[in-house]
Amino acid sequence: MAEYRNRIAVEINDQQYTLVGEDDPEHIRYVARLVDEKIKEIGMKNAGLDTTRKAVLTAVNVMDEYVKLAEKHEALLKELDQQGN
Repeated sequence: MAEYRNRIAVEINDQQYTLVGEDDPEHIRYVARLVDEKIKEIGMKNAGLDTTRKAVLTAVNVMDEYVKLAEKHEALLKELDQQGN
């Protein structure tokens, strides 16, 4: 059985991409816009970087943010668990 997937055209770092996903198209566009903003922010701070290096630095920055949020989430869950005991 085929899964329903949305095909959404987006622009990231002045390049066209077609993203395919099951999420709402507006969510997909929003995520693409955030990636575009982050990669352009890194490009402004580091003039002369090629696209690959900007993309890698963007991925590292986003993953750093994700890990920090995941750690904070875990700490909050533990705190809630301790308060419940």
